[in-house]
Amino acid sequence: MPKVKVDGVEIEVPQGATVLQACELAGKEIPRFCYHERLSIAGNCRMCLVEVKPGPPKPQASCALPAAENQEIFTTTPMVKHAREGIMEFLLINHPLDCPICDQGGECDLQDQSVAYGRGHSRYAENKRAVTEKYMGPIVKTIMTRCIQCTRCVRFAEEVAGVEEIGAIYRGENMQITSYLEEAVSSELSGNVVDLCPVGALTSKPYAFEARPWELRKTLTIDVMDAVGTNIRLDSRGRQVLRCVPRVNDEVNEEWATDKTRHAVDGLVRKRLDRPYVRRDGKLHPVSWDEAFAAIASVDHGGSVAAVAGDLVDCETMFAAKALLKELGSSLLEGRQTGMDYDTSSLAAVNFNTTIAGTEEADAILLVGTNLRWEAPLVNTRIRKAIKKGAKVFAIGPETELTYKVEWLGADLAVLGSLPERVTEAFGKAAKPMVIVGGAALKGAHGAALGLVDKLGLVKDGWNGFNVVHMAASRMGGLMLGYAQKAGISALYDAKLSFFLGADECDHARFTGFKVYVGHHGDRGAHHADVILPAASYAEKSGTYVNLEGRVQRGERAVFPPGDAREDWTIFRALSEKLGRTLAFDTIDELRAAMALDCPELATLGLKTFAWNPPALGGTAEGVLDGYPIKDFYLTNAICRASPTMQRCSAELVHGESFAEAAE
Repeated sequence: MPKVKVDGVEIEVPQGATVLQACELAGKEIPRFCYHERLSIAGNCRMCLVEVKPGPPKPQASCALPAAENQEIFTTTPMVKHAREGIMEFLLINHPLDCPICDQGGECDLQDQSVAYGRGHSRYAENKRAVTEKYMGPIVKTIMTRCIQCTRCVRFAEEVAGVEEIGAIYRGENMQITSYLEEAVSSELSGNVVDLCPVGALTSKPYAFEARPWELRKTLTIDVMDAVGTNIRLDSRGRQVLRCVPRVNDEVNEEWATDKTRHAVDGLVRKRLDRPYVRRDGKLHPVSWDEAFAAIASVDHGGSVAAVAGDLVDCETMFAAKALLKELGSSLLEGRQTGMDYDTSSLAAVNFNTTIAGTEEADAILLVGTNLRWEAPLVNTRIRKAIKKGAKVFAIGPETELTYKVEWLGADLAVLGSLPERVTEAFGKAAKPMVIVGGAALKGAHGAALGLVDKLGLVKDGWNGFNVVHMAASRMGGLMLGYAQKAGISALYDAKLSFFLGADECDHARFTGFKVYVGHHGDRGAHHADVILPAASYAEKSGTYVNLEGRVQRGERAVFPPGDAREDWTIFRALSEKLGRTLAFDTIDELRAAMALDCPELATLGLKTFAWNPPALGGTAEGVLDGYPIKDFYLTNAICRASPTMQRCSAELVHGESFAEAAE
């Protein structure tokens, strides 16, 4: 490890570190615009100039210069100060002075660094250049006159998103960043370029002119749009969430978030259920809470009570419903709404055992019935990183664009029983082999996929390469709490009283008994309900969630539910009292203590490791996959379907409708 001196202080840096990283290790702040630790080095903004000895008698770009033994680095000399002032002056030559109307104002790198490192005045008196606006789709708003050509967006699109649709045209002062053919960027991760942009050239189109950052209340929570468990921050003003941005968590989402995570929040205030309803003479009528509870209490269920957990619910809600059903003498719990009935006797056999971060280390990967680009986009980005390290990827299923090179083995699941020799050879040489089973194959090929564990050597000391990718934020938590019947959801159809916990994706018509919908949006579940009890969305309650790798995480409440809506667990607590079966908790802390006794894995936060004891299932698989479970990435749940932004994304990016001309 090289030893270097930074402003006279000697430190030891890792082999291969850059001078910029060495300065940061020494506690020195180095300004930069083009450099980003998760992207390749461009070295084109020159803002990170420092003086290095031995070396040429001029400032050098610290982001692109390797740290070497006995280097002396100076960050505050007159030469460095003068050089940074000159660079900043050049960057501001054409940049418009429109900070008061720029959405980046208040959290702009250019503002901060011009104050800290700039001259404070300009000597440029010529006309500034102007650039026509570019169309990048329904997510990204462009004001390209502000662009400083740092190329972060270009590198992100190419290296992380895997969609090479953003690039540069022309040269020198005339250089412009644009999407090719000025069409919408087709990546489901496009919103990340807004965070990456150090100026106001790329901003959030749905959030445009909504608020200033200092007006917003910031709440740390967990995303529920998929099963990855993206760490997010909700920014709210009053009782409305205005913005969602990702938080850094290297083990889960790094610092990225999908467009659905970011922009479905405008659906939180639309199509909301804000008061109880009871169906009379075929029509829903608004009632009081007491009347709604009385209607439920009047049902003669005889202990035949079921609960179906939706995709977005938290563990507290599921536990409260489970506790009530136990008091009523029932254990009919199910969370797999769409009819899945795979074996759940071993949680390790339905878990993403490699972990999300561990995916980067795999050197041979087999995808079975999964479109990861839509089912778990932030796992898909990890596979891209594994490929850059030399991993080979094979896939069984209908061919689709996954943003990286894949060798498709066909859509017939019978391939699992006789993998081609080139596949077994690649896995035989692999130190860390990996199989990912998706929803399209899980029902009919779970046993056959488990048979690959020994055949391909997936489980070994310090490595478990068998993985199942779930698509619902509630799935792993529900399985841990027992929300699974051997026969699947069909075992609940004949229940005399059914509770739907935000469950909108199941076939409600097949439930023959009295239906109670406990949810937050007037979506499919509410349309079939006999009683509607308005509940809180993920942004309006504190909740515990378990992601697809078994990581227990907790989110906090950002805003309050609208109208008479209540937090879900309090609904079941109040209902239990009306039914004469009062539950033994009055606060969320008491509920969590009871939940920890029922399911000890939920007692503490962090990654849970399940013992590897797979069930003995049938090892054959038959049938041809004709598609994947997610048909429209942007409309997968009630919040998304209520979101104008997600509807626009679906229309343009999935169904091919053109909005570019209207935008002009």
